[in-house]
Amino acid sequence: MAKTNDPNKPRIIVDYKNITSDILELFSQRYPYGYEDEDVIKFKNSKGEMVRAIPFETSKAKYLVKVSTQMDAKIDAFLEEDEEYSDSSSELSADATEKEPDD
Repeated sequence: MAKTNDPNKPRIIVDYKNITSDILELFSQRYPYGYEDEDVIKFKNSKGEMVRAIPFETSKAKYLVKVSTQMDAKIDAFLEEDEEYSDSSSELSADATEKEPDD
């Protein structure tokens, strides 16, 4: 993902409750093997509550994805679904190459 110091780039905070599949896809591209504790930033929101978030940036925006147990579960489910799709695609292409035409 391209990183720039563009001050006009939108900054978007996303909560697990309203995360889109597009943002999950971008997130999984940035953190393909998951994120570590050192990736998490902590800050207080306007209500004075402590928030944990994972930052990532695209060419169009800077994101903070709020993390929680529910968000972790949603990311894990998305990655498993993506992995299952990749595995089944690999199996289909392997099956297609293993079959020889009937003579």
